[in-house]
Amino acid sequence: MKNGNSAITAVELTKNFGDFVAVSKVSFEVSSGEIFGFLGPNGSGKTTTIRMMLGLLKPTSGQVNVLGMEVDEKTIQIRQQVGYMSQRFSLYNDLTVKQNLQFYGMAYGLSNADLKNRIKESIQLSGLEGREDTQTKNLSGGWRQRLALSAAIIHHPTILFLDEPTAGVDPVSRRAFWNLLYEQAASGVTIFVTTHYMDEAEHCQRLAFLRNGKIIAQGSPDLIKNEIMPGQVLEIVPSDPERAVEVLRSARHAGRLQIDDVELFGTLLHVIASDLEKQQPVINYELRQADIDPGPMALIEPTLEDVFIASMRKPRKDIDNL
Repeated sequence: MKNGNSAITAVELTKNFGDFVAVSKVSFEVSSGEIFGFLGPNGSGKTTTIRMMLGLLKPTSGQVNVLGMEVDEKTIQIRQQVGYMSQRFSLYNDLTVKQNLQFYGMAYGLSNADLKNRIKESIQLSGLEGREDTQTKNLSGGWRQRLALSAAIIHHPTILFLDEPTAGVDPVSRRAFWNLLYEQAASGVTIFVTTHYMDEAEHCQRLAFLRNGKIIAQGSPDLIKNEIMPGQVLEIVPSDPERAVEVLRSARHAGRLQIDDVELFGTLLHVIASDLEKQQPVINYELRQADIDPGPMALIEPTLEDVFIASMRKPRKDIDNL
């Protein structure tokens, strides 16, 4: 699995907490300079995996190498070359923007003129000019997010670990944050990121889907779409979307409709089936029988969100057999 361009290599990484298996035989490889997305629902093992890669948790079994070093043996050397931004921004609320950066810079071993230059650079990078003396608790979520990223990269890490960094942040701030990440990736930094947002996942070079502590799919977004998607996607704009979901699921349960799934996307419905041309008239009939106007219908390319939901709905026995 390991190659000369590998920044991170995990081989059958496993972590048990008593009888509970949080991560089970997880294997993946992250190439230098790529953005690698790690996706899964809450409790799937994403944070536990990151903590093992950082040497904060000892694996029950398996091995993880970061920058060519085994984490167990060379954790201190590895930590000097990585940045970490946790789910809850690790900032000190009573310190100012500049004081937080000074603290983290010193923690990473920076001092004197080098520290001063890095603080100035970080403030410019994140657009925090004019807010240097603002207490962190008075920053909005988006600005706190930028400060947390600045603190994580002030020492110019080779790898950046981000654990759901945009959770709870507005869309405009999320976009600005990802623009900063693209700049880091363009400069050669390897980025390992967990996220719940499929639009963010689309911009990763490669992804891994995690469920119940196991990787159920990995590869580029296009590869995952092609391998996992069980059928076509029909997009519908019905007059009553929520009731339409209930009607179509009931028709499937009764055997009148041969579809794999139906999901609500705002005011839209996505129906997944292997032969939608044959099922479309039945869908139209079922909705009209329930006094629901089906509205426009169109076959579309599956989104990554379609694929993610489909993979998370696989029977548990299929996951256990991986």
